[in-house]
Amino acid sequence: MRIGELSRRTGVPARMLRYYEEQGLLRPARAANGYRVYGPAAEHTVRQIRGLLDSGLTTGIIARVLPFLDRPDGILMHPDCLTRETADLLRGEADRLQQRIDCLSGNRDAILAYLTAVRARQERERRPAGRRSPPAGDG
Repeated sequence: MRIGELSRRTGVPARMLRYYEEQGLLRPARAANGYRVYGPAAEHTVRQIRGLLDSGLTTGIIARVLPFLDRPDGILMHPDCLTRETADLLRGEADRLQQRIDCLSGNRDAILAYLTAVRARQERERRPAGRRSPPAGDG
């Protein structure tokens, strides 16, 4: 498929796909006319790249692990291929991601607590003065 089709299928702009190529993340073949030609696996690869970028990884780190990804939920890398430098880099990224997850979870919890408090206040304000809520189970 050509770059426009890959862009349409993945929702990633063609300009970004060219950037991925510049970073060594995508390696399309070239047609006789010079157009990029992507194989069937490119769509999956682009989705993996987007997911890794969305999680906060840099293109440099993605370039190191992408060759070992064969599905979204796992990295297939023989233990002998994992250098100490790459392991340290991945541990650092995992720690950084956990910090982001913790922060996001805290923000989510604060937002939900705020919404709960606002709903409770709105419910109290809707009730006529002196009227109590019906006991649980009555209705």
